[in-house]
Amino acid sequence: MYRFLLTPRWWGINVFVLLAIPFCVFMGSWQLSRFESRVDGHREAKAQAASARTEAARPLAELLPVDQETSGRQVTARGHYADQLLVPDRELDGRNGFYVLTLLRTDAGKALPVVRGWLPGAADPAKAPAAPAGEVTVSGALQASEQPGDNGVSARGGLPAGQTAAISAASLINLVPYDLYDAWVTLDTADAPMTTVPVSAAPNSGLDLKAFQNLGYTGEWFVFAGFVVFMWFRLLRREVEAARDAALGIVPEEAEEAKEAEVAEKVAGPAVQEEASTPVR
Repeated sequence: MYRFLLTPRWWGINVFVLLAIPFCVFMGSWQLSRFESRVDGHREAKAQAASARTEAARPLAELLPVDQETSGRQVTARGHYADQLLVPDRELDGRNGFYVLTLLRTDAGKALPVVRGWLPGAADPAKAPAAPAGEVTVSGALQASEQPGDNGVSARGGLPAGQTAAISAASLINLVPYDLYDAWVTLDTADAPMTTVPVSAAPNSGLDLKAFQNLGYTGEWFVFAGFVVFMWFRLLRREVEAARDAALGIVPEEAEEAKEAEVAEKVAGPAVQEEASTPVR
């Protein structure tokens, strides 16, 4: 009854199933490992942020370029404040407001974007306090350049003069005439009436949409594996039932209908011939 498993058709089906199931399990396990890696990275980022608050600040040059290891670390830089910009549509404690971003011209000739604080309401240059004059030393948490979509960063353009949607060298290079560091700093203490901007998590280290996409893909791959097994058993059951019916002499419904039509044609044949041979008077 199971000899059909040795036919070329079933050889192909069996080989496909034997390859598809391990592949689906492997891909599901890989997606799960990606999710677990992001969870571990999120925990490490939180632990790093907690330890960074108590560590001594280090010179900017020692912590560049910014990566998951250096993001959030305490850094110090010295220079003169230059252009001041506003970053609109930034939430803090459930309220909408804007960042006050001032560029610090260092002795190296490049400028470091420094977020001096946050203010509630619509972005208005009149609300933003002027930056201190003369040479200053700033201390704060080092942050990676923002990307649209990360931590509520807007991708919209057409902002008024003196505003930027993202804090990144790619966005600011069109607004100022000097070179910029591919990083920024949020000050530990903001000048009144501004509020200190909290440290953001390092890129790709949080439980963001990508992490939950990995978890969703994990479920999909395991569902695919189960579907392959289900379809194999369903096809096997149909073949076994067909083999049993054939052994009992039971023909399929379509074959039975064709046989009845053939019998009806044979019965009607002589009557048609007789009618055709009868002369018309």
